Amino acid sequence: MEAELKISGMTCAGCVRSVEMKLSKVVGVQSAHVDLPTGRATVKYDEAHADVGKLVAAVQQIGFEAVPA
Repeated sequence: MEAELKISGMTCAGCVRSVEMKLSKVVGVQSAHVDLPTGRATVKYDEAHADVGKLVAAVQQIGFEAVPA
């Protein structure tokens, strides 16, 4: 499964790394790519273990806002 998230609050490459690392640690996530200029994350995951709600919650835990795109 693939999800796109709109993430706000990112200002630098460090923010991108933080979001990618946090998303990658969610159980079931296979890959996470964050694009700073567009503020979007593309996440591939196994829907048996993860869902969009878990992805959004993970991003919010580190201080950014995220919503399904």
